[in-house]
Parts: sequence; C-alpha cells; structure tokens
Amino acid sequence: MKKILITGGAGFIGSHVVRRFVTTYPDYTIVNLDKLTYAGNLANLKDIENSPNYHFVKGDIVDAPFIDALFEDEGFDAVIHLAAESHVDRSITSPVDFVMTNVVGTVNLLNAARVSWKGDYDNKRFYHVSTDEVYGTLGETGMFTESTAYDPHSPYSASKASSDHFVRAYQDTYGMNNVISNCSNNYGSYHFPEKLIPLAINNIRNDKPVPVYGKGENIRDWLWVEDHARAIDVIFHNAKAGDTYNIGGHNEWKNIDLIHLLCRVMDKKLGRTEGTSAKLITFVTDRAGHDLRYAIDSSKLQRELNWTPSLQFEEGLEKTVQWYLDNEAWLNDVTSGHYQSYYEEQYTNR
Repeated sequence: MKKILITGGAGFIGSHVVRRFVTTYPDYTIVNLDKLTYAGNLANLKDIENSPNYHFVKGDIVDAPFIDALFEDEGFDAVIHLAAESHVDRSITSPVDFVMTNVVGTVNLLNAARVSWKGDYDNKRFYHVSTDEVYGTLGETGMFTESTAYDPHSPYSASKASSDHFVRAYQDTYGMNNVISNCSNNYGSYHFPEKLIPLAINNIRNDKPVPVYGKGENIRDWLWVEDHARAIDVIFHNAKAGDTYNIGGHNEWKNIDLIHLLCRVMDKKLGRTEGTSAKLITFVTDRAGHDLRYAIDSSKLQRELNWTPSLQFEEGLEKTVQWYLDNEAWLNDVTSGHYQSYYEEQYTNR
C-alpha cells in the first residue's frame, strides 16, 4: 500500500488532487497536510473527509522539526507538493512570506524525504507542482515549453522558480526521484474568491463592481482544475525521474474578453437582461510587473503520457458558474470568513 503526503490539500487545486487520489486509489493512504491559512478550507473536502484511506494533518511546511517528525512517524512513499502562497498581489506586499513557504518550505520537505528514504529512491517519488509564471511573459506569439528559460517577474513567480531549482538540484545531487509540472491558470469549483473568475462571479451576484486590471488586455491560458488533477495523476504515475511537464488548456483569453463572456453567462443564469452584468466592469490601476501573456505548450505531456484537456473554456466556464450558484452557502462561508471555523467544529474532537 502506498502512503502519499499531499501538501496544500485543503486549497483550490490541492483539494481536487486529494479527492481524485482518495476516490480513484482506495488502496493508497492519502495524508493531507495543510496549514489552513486563509486559502485553506477543509469544507472543500467534506464529501471525502470520512473516507478510510484519508487523513488530515494540520501543520506548517516551514516548521522543519515538525516536518521531519511527520516523515519519521508516517513513513511516506511519495510526496505531491502543492502547498504554496500563490496570490501575486499578496507577494508584492509581503514577499518574505512567499520566500518562507514556497522556498524554505519546499527545501524542508525535500530534506525530510531524503532522510526518510535513506538514498533508496526505488518506488519513491517527490512531485513538485509549479506554475507557468516562472517563465516570465510572452509577446503576441510563441508558447512556453519545458526548455523555456526562467524569467520570473513577481516575488511569487521568483519564489516558485527558486523552489523548482531546488527540486532539480536535489534530483541531481542526491539522485532523488523528483518530477515537476508547470501549469497555466486554473479555474473551477472551490476556488478562493480573490482570483479573477470566482471574484467576478461573486461580485456579479451581489451587484458589486468587477475590477479588471489596466485595459484588460493581459492574456492567460485557462485550464479546468479537474483536468489539472487528472494530469497530476498521470504524471505522478508515469513520468520518469527528473522529468518536467507543462500543463495547459489551449484556451488563451484576454482578461476583458473572459469577463465579458462571464457577464453574459451570469446574465443568462440569473435571468437578467443581457448587458446588465457588463455594466459592473470597472477598470483599475494595473498590477506592478503584470506579465502580458502566458501560453503553455503541453504537447510533450500529450505525446508522451497521452493526456489532453477534456473541456474547452466556454463549457468549463458554464459548469463553473453553475457550481458557484448551486453552492452559495460555500461561497457565503468563504466571503464571510466563517469557513475558518470548520476545522475546530469538525476535527478538534476526533
């Protein structure tokens, strides 16, 4: 039986990965380690929290003695590392927090795995989940490939680039069985409403302004989060040691075009006259160091591991909007802050 540590499993992407592994592989034991910062929400996993092959641990990857003890106690066979500070705006105001979690935390996990596995890396794996932002920005043409030079422009992307380098260095120096994936922007259910799509959905339903940076001309490649979780599954089980894969949705959208599409979907879903939600669009001062365009070439993943995205953006956006409208209680709990009491309410007496 494999025992897998998934870090950051109460977050947006992490919760989808945890759910997939718990439900798809009942012979695995999944340990979800999360600090439960503002972006961690155990209610994201309410449907599987009582599964016999699932266990939650609250803890901070920056705490090296705690991480070392956890590895010694649990004897993990593998790590899927998603825990990270991920919001670019927050990295601009508090860069040291991103260095500590994204860099120091990653090194703590690498050290603990290396010591625990004692140089025997057969049937062991350290999988580091990263971002396409490490590559910097693109002009009007071209795509990021696995060989694109790193050129991070924000404290967030710089911290993720650094952690990527440490993962590769531990592979080369110690012979660990490490893999990395770099993914484009995700969207879907359980997304914390500070990010563009859930923020816009929440504001539209409450008739609040929908902020758009600059003129909204920045371009992103969007991937449905469940397709990302499926890609992580495929890479975890099939990638060669030391390999890197880019994961993208082949869905490039200008921010302003995305928001206009979202407004039309929301008007339809809410029974409003078309154009009502678009009146809420408000242009705000552009983000410092805002990269113009990201685009992922995921052909290596498609060619070598036979993964392709299952949804085009228009279909995925409709499903996403419907999920938020069907789960207003979840959204209200998150926006009110009540979700932060879920751990005390559900776990402290276990």
